[in-house]
Amino acid sequence: MVRRKPTASRKAGKSTRRGFPWFKWLLGLSLLGALILGAYSLYLSQIVRVKFEGRRWAIPARVYARPLELYVGADLTVERLRTELQALGYRKVRQATQPAQWSQSGSRFIFQTRDFLFWDGREASRRVGLRISNGAVTALKDASTGRDLDLLRLEPPEIGSIYPSHKEDRVLVRRDELPDHLVAALLAAEDHDYFHHHGVNPLSIARAVMANLKAGHTVQGGSTLTQQLVKNFFLTPERSLWRKFNEALMAIILDARYSKDEILEAYANEVFLGQDGERAIHGFGLASYFYFNRPLAELRLHETALLVGLLKGASYYDPRRHPKRALKRRNLVLQLMADQGFIDQATARKAMQQPLGVGSKGRRSNARHPAFIDLVRRQLRQDYQEEDLTSEGLRIFTTLDPWAQQILDTQIARGLSALEKSRRKLAAGSLQAAMVLVSPQGGEIRALSGGRNAGYAGFNRALDARRSIGSLIKPVIYLLALSRPREYSLVTLLEDEPVNLKDARGRVWSPKNYDHKVHGLVPLHTALAHSYNLATVHLGLALGLDKVVRQLKAMGVQRSVRSLPSLLLGAVPLSPLEVAQVYQAIASGGFRAPLRAIREITDQEGNPLQRYPLEVKQVAEPGPVYLLSRNLVEVMRQGTGRSVRRYLPESLEVAGKTGTTDELRDSWFAGFSGDWLAVAWVGRDDNKSAGLTGSSGALTLWGRVMKALKPQPLGLLPPENVVYVWVDARTGYLSAEDCEGAIAMPFIRGSEPELRSECLGEEKPRKGLFDRLFD
Repeated sequence: MVRRKPTASRKAGKSTRRGFPWFKWLLGLSLLGALILGAYSLYLSQIVRVKFEGRRWAIPARVYARPLELYVGADLTVERLRTELQALGYRKVRQATQPAQWSQSGSRFIFQTRDFLFWDGREASRRVGLRISNGAVTALKDASTGRDLDLLRLEPPEIGSIYPSHKEDRVLVRRDELPDHLVAALLAAEDHDYFHHHGVNPLSIARAVMANLKAGHTVQGGSTLTQQLVKNFFLTPERSLWRKFNEALMAIILDARYSKDEILEAYANEVFLGQDGERAIHGFGLASYFYFNRPLAELRLHETALLVGLLKGASYYDPRRHPKRALKRRNLVLQLMADQGFIDQATARKAMQQPLGVGSKGRRSNARHPAFIDLVRRQLRQDYQEEDLTSEGLRIFTTLDPWAQQILDTQIARGLSALEKSRRKLAAGSLQAAMVLVSPQGGEIRALSGGRNAGYAGFNRALDARRSIGSLIKPVIYLLALSRPREYSLVTLLEDEPVNLKDARGRVWSPKNYDHKVHGLVPLHTALAHSYNLATVHLGLALGLDKVVRQLKAMGVQRSVRSLPSLLLGAVPLSPLEVAQVYQAIASGGFRAPLRAIREITDQEGNPLQRYPLEVKQVAEPGPVYLLSRNLVEVMRQGTGRSVRRYLPESLEVAGKTGTTDELRDSWFAGFSGDWLAVAWVGRDDNKSAGLTGSSGALTLWGRVMKALKPQPLGLLPPENVVYVWVDARTGYLSAEDCEGAIAMPFIRGSEPELRSECLGEEKPRKGLFDRLFD
């Protein structure tokens, strides 16, 4: 049988039948790819939706200082008001017509406040006229109406934040808060087709590819603002084609799901614009404060152009480190705005002639007050979880007085340098210090220093340096004695004689006076004024060690204190903050107010969450506290604190006590005026001898600070049960004003001396000066 060859048509048919499966495979793969891409797109869409519509950022808690309250009669100098306005970022102008502007003519100021949401409600912007004379406000008016103002609060400066663990910080701004010239600069420099593309701009990508190929390296990017947001907000920093694919796809999804304004708002809050130590500066809202010390709405064209220029590389164009680069980049942004018609050439040229205008340090930073922020954070932990503090955007209003804090930081640094230069054995930088400034009556902590380097967020000596307090404990012992008026008064004679005590192990404790002398019988007030150790030990033992410990606890010491004889000379380790609590109870007249650094807390929208009101507990009777305070005034006039007169005039009445520990390791001073209580410590971190007594070390810092603060005099007023009588200074017997050696001393009524001095004889003692004044 003969087989015929297949015809051409059969060959063709066979070929067609053999090719059909490839087409099906191709179609199937395409469909499968489309399904996979669709499913993957849905997956990415879910990621975009969840993150973009949820809580986008962890917002740090904002920490504010106290608001400056102005009223006729308020203590205020021209220098201080200028400093306060500059700290708030107010701009000096010839005529203040806009918020955050001020002008000055001699002692007369005109300024316009910012709108601000206080704890108790919002206060609108107001134009104010103010006059200062002799260190006080003499006139305060509404400059728009001419009416007198009873009280004005300047908005409090923000002094720091409590950040989340990743150290990102930002100030959220809404789309309608973005200045038009900022948006124009963004479009001109980064994405001029933003409002016309759908998340990805193929033409921009093509132009960038051609430019990069022509240059031989990357000179131009083709990413849209939407792609940049996706890259920073959703993706990791890795460089790969897969990541670029995800970036483009997610940008398309984002553009399809959300409006251009929503995307632009998120972009403005997300972009990285600088680094402040460990803190990353994100968003234009925070960058405005960081670079210009003002809110975004107050920036001018050349300032917003600089911020937009930083998008190209915040470190490379850092205006503080590389001002020439930053200026060139800023001017390029301005030129692009002109080229694309956002501004005219004349406006661009005028803006290019402006300086960068960047401040030395932005005010929204912890760098200036780390020790105080540390205290705030510790007090907050009593009521709030760490996550609440670092993510919920709480607004925390504190007691910090920026003016006082600036004085404290400056005088500590200068004072320690002066101490080191005056003593050859002290190397430069070897001394450290801590200091606490408190309002005596309210217990508000107005300033706090944890060391000589104010901006160093390290060991906080004000809170954590627990050192023996030495003679600072003596007023506690003497207050306990004076609270027993039937047994003790300021003229009661104490034995300043040697003491030898054995402990359970047979060891002998033999304290000595600082001058290594024994003074015999001395009046109680003299023993405290000159800080006699032996007299104090005899007094403390007579009172009872347990009672001394109870008195110390009543005055605010919370830690365990052992009832050992050595505690009578200050072998009690306390921090400067703990010492300040003890002395606050004295400075307030016997009413202890727990020291606090926080006034109020609100949520991000300004709704009140918590208030920390004044709490007062009486821990001593006013009479004994008054006697003790008069004795502490004597310390400053004639005793161990008399060297303070190098800093303060003789007429200024202040009270205080020096403290020195063994081998001159710790130098302490605690003192108060009518409006300030301050505790200072000076020593070495290695606990070696500093070679300083309380008067030669800590008192000098205290004096420097008080001189700069210009405090009010103490102005002690005796309670009703306190009377003044003339007594013999040596014996404490009743005397008369015209008798030799007679002094007027206060006594709790009924505890006056009964024995008469020889000068007085049988005559009835005449009333003295203080009795006539206070009858």
